[in-house]
Amino acid sequence: MKHAQESTAGNAVPGWITFLLAASCGLIVANLYYAQTLVGPISAATHLSSGAAGLIVTLTQIGYVIGLLFVVPLSDIIENRRLTVTSLAVVVAALVAATLAPNAPLFLAASLFIGLGSVAAQILVPYASYLAAEEHRGRVVGNVMSGLLLGIMFARPLASFVSGLWGWHAIFAISAVVIALLTILLSRVLPKRQPTPTMNYGGLIRSLGTLLKNTPVLRRRALYQASLFGTFSLFWTTVSLRLADAYHLSQQGIALFALAGVAGAVAAPIAGRLADRGWTRPLTGLAFVLAAAAFLIAYLFQDDSKVTLGLLVVGAIILDMGVSGNLVLGQRAIYSLGNEARGRLNGLFMAIFFIGGAIGSSLGGWAYAYGGWGLTSLIGLALPVLAFLYYLTEKKQV
Repeated sequence: MKHAQESTAGNAVPGWITFLLAASCGLIVANLYYAQTLVGPISAATHLSSGAAGLIVTLTQIGYVIGLLFVVPLSDIIENRRLTVTSLAVVVAALVAATLAPNAPLFLAASLFIGLGSVAAQILVPYASYLAAEEHRGRVVGNVMSGLLLGIMFARPLASFVSGLWGWHAIFAISAVVIALLTILLSRVLPKRQPTPTMNYGGLIRSLGTLLKNTPVLRRRALYQASLFGTFSLFWTTVSLRLADAYHLSQQGIALFALAGVAGAVAAPIAGRLADRGWTRPLTGLAFVLAAAAFLIAYLFQDDSKVTLGLLVVGAIILDMGVSGNLVLGQRAIYSLGNEARGRLNGLFMAIFFIGGAIGSSLGGWAYAYGGWGLTSLIGLALPVLAFLYYLTEKKQV
């Protein structure tokens, strides 16, 4: 297969390119989440103490944030297809290492590089916005983000199912093969996108602080999404414990519950289309209302009945709708600021809200250990409420 012809920004994006980018983002970002439901068996197999088991997830997150801050900005000066392929090669090597790791230090090192290389997904999202004309940018970004969000939401239940069949190594081995094939495909068919560098790498990294200081839209949208992703992470970090304790669900039952969240990804393309029509501001407020409503339901209904379990499923769906919809709104807003800094803007945006997710996970674990589901639900309710109060200070559409 020959290389696709170099694309020009502003042309209509072929449907197959949008689908390929969406599927790619989903497959890549899923690697960040496979280990979350497998912490127990991985720590046992690698002789990692229970107190240090959280490092399995934490180091992947740290690698991802490092990549967002120091690799994604390179998309503003390096040809995007080549940068994507290089990052994916790192992921493949790290997945193979994780599959074969005989001890904790090697597995943890592999986890760090899985996170680092998986920022390829955040090179592809602004790449997609570059390909799209302004009037279609929200729709294209929404469609690509729906693929990324489906990857996030399917990763946990898929890892549980595969681990139940073939052991925890299998999901990393399977993903290594899939990402290797994807790397070859993308290297052959993606249009080239060669940015026009306006500074060297050192200047690029130094400019991150300046961009954050001088771009109020970026600060506001990043804080909006950090609060919602913190709420999201708090929920999904603790709900498996709640499901096991209150409803006595097995790992397979918890995996099925996690599939309910997939329905929330439908909000991403819808939000993108409505943002193209100028609905960004009201939809942002709606996202906070949905997230708060999810935790209000969780707090008000805490018995162990099937009805309450059903309400918890509803809560999971509307929470994921709020988070995924607002993510697209935020990315469309910052991608509209200009082509030359889009990679850096995206890296800062993602890094800030991913840090919010890490804080949410930590808060969730602490709250559930010391205050049970009631305290966890109250904290989950407080985050979007505080963000909504901040949203009310917005003087113009962001």
